[in-house]
Amino acid sequence: MLATALYAALLGWMFVYLSVRTLRLRRTLRIGIGDAGNEQMLRAMRVHSNFAEYVPLSLLLIYLAELHGAPSAAVHAVGLCLLAGRASHAVGVSRAPEDYRFRVFGMAMTLTAIIVASAYLLFMQIEQIVR
Repeated sequence: MLATALYAALLGWMFVYLSVRTLRLRRTLRIGIGDAGNEQMLRAMRVHSNFAEYVPLSLLLIYLAELHGAPSAAVHAVGLCLLAGRASHAVGVSRAPEDYRFRVFGMAMTLTAIIVASAYLLFMQIEQIVR
């Protein structure tokens, strides 16, 4: 069983939560499209959009690393890093005034997951070429 599936499922639930939260806010504020100049709406949109921008590539890289033999503990560590990063980023950006500590930690964890998975894949590809 692939460990990546666990993180895909958990991040899928997080995406649904962020989607519903954004949709409810749209309904409450009666904003059909865009942010109508409302900061709260803009923040909800950016949290949701940022999640949608980073999570697919991150999960793909983790999945490929796992398929190429990354140790299970490493896959879990990177998956947890991504999960914690996305949750922290959502909390930080959602607040007004914004708490940049959550946002910075969230992006650092997200980018760490991408860098680690990418580095592993690159290393594996170089190793195959050298053989």
